[in-house]
Amino acid sequence: MTAAPSQRQALRERLALLSREVAKFGAVGGVGLLVNLAVFNLVRHTTELPVVRASILATVVAIACNYVGFRYFAYRDRDKGRRTKELTLFLLFSAVGLVIENGVLYTATYGFGWDGPLQSNVFKFLGIGVATLFRFWSYRTWVFRRLQPGTVPVPERVPESGRVI
Repeated sequence: MTAAPSQRQALRERLALLSREVAKFGAVGGVGLLVNLAVFNLVRHTTELPVVRASILATVVAIACNYVGFRYFAYRDRDKGRRTKELTLFLLFSAVGLVIENGVLYTATYGFGWDGPLQSNVFKFLGIGVATLFRFWSYRTWVFRRLQPGTVPVPERVPESGRVI
């Protein structure tokens, strides 16, 4: 038995929306990945900071960069009415992602002794990948929530200068 044409159309629309969301999330995440790895390698090679501490610092810089990208690009059409709650949840789930990401690196470095520059980058990248799956789910589910049908989006205040704040 095949689905009715309206059901197939609805499924196609949902898949199209999801694919656009994944593409936008990936674009922002790609920039965040580059920032994360660049800061990590810069700190790792120019300071005496231990590898996991350098990684945590890099992750924090990438989180700040990603919030701007997610709020103003990937999820700009989402509910803007509760920014304090949104930012709190973003930071909470980002902290969990930070633990996942750096837990992989910590385990490789201190559990297995794999702490060469190439090994550190491989496990940093692997940790980012695992944490990204968690972040995608948590951000779309809890942080940048869709507006409920029938609700009117809260516009951002535009002061007399014309800049969005």
